Amino acid sequence: MTRGDTRLIELIDDAARQLNEAGVVFGHGTTNAFDEAAWLVLWRLGLALDTPLDGPESVADLPVNAAQREQVAAVLRERIGTRKPAAYLTHEAWLQGVPFYVDERCIVPRSLIAELLAHPEYGGGFDPWLNEHTTRVLDLCTGNGSLAVLAAMVYPDVTVDAADISPDALAVARINVDRHALQHRIHLVESDGLALLPERYDLILCNPPYVNAGSMAALPAEFCAEPALALAGGDDGMDFVRPLLRDAPAHLTPDGVLVLEIGHERTHFESAFPTLEAIWLETSAGADQVLLLTREALAAWQAHPTHP
Repeated sequence: MTRGDTRLIELIDDAARQLNEAGVVFGHGTTNAFDEAAWLVLWRLGLALDTPLDGPESVADLPVNAAQREQVAAVLRERIGTRKPAAYLTHEAWLQGVPFYVDERCIVPRSLIAELLAHPEYGGGFDPWLNEHTTRVLDLCTGNGSLAVLAAMVYPDVTVDAADISPDALAVARINVDRHALQHRIHLVESDGLALLPERYDLILCNPPYVNAGSMAALPAEFCAEPALALAGGDDGMDFVRPLLRDAPAHLTPDGVLVLEIGHERTHFESAFPTLEAIWLETSAGADQVLLLTREALAAWQAHPTHP
């Protein structure tokens, strides 16, 4: 090190202190100030592609000069001043170790369904409901296309439709499909829910807008920076889910299943669909945020005279 240089780890620690003091909110790829600081510092200094975001130890003692410190200071000022998620500044998000391009045209990917795709052994996943005849998959509300890409990677014999109502989000999804060279297996579709999807699928994955109105009104600024269209689910969070469950049986093969993420809305889900037989899947966040519905269960629910 030369006179005036700072060790990289000291720069990360100072950046974490600034993020904490500014009261920024995490949850878009990191859960704490140190990890977010490491991400921003390593990215700004061109080290993020070579260094795991959660383990900067291998470069902790690298010298950082005054010009580099000012580069980091500038990105910290932007993160704190705008309250944009770090992923919107770096244009990169990682889901289950896979990199994805992201910008303000879509929400930052963070679905728990990705966890079940990448680690089917976790809590049993949903693999027990699939078989060798599973060839058609739908990623509904695809956003930046991350779940579609992961599904194509995990199941090399399937083709995937990735659908979203937002042409802006689909433009971002196109970047990621091309980035991972999956153009021949992932088809992007602009559709309001299932409306323009004539196919029947063996597996439908859906991380829909499900945030209830009260929670939307209380969202931190970082979440308000994301498109509300991808988050807001109406008074009880179920506005998108109701027509989805109504229409899903017509879009599932006889043994097909729907895997649905509803976040912290289990109470609202069960209130809206009290007679629907759902299978709740274990994830790192618990067994109350992702559920599985068979076509048989959906058809039985539709036939029940008391369903909402």
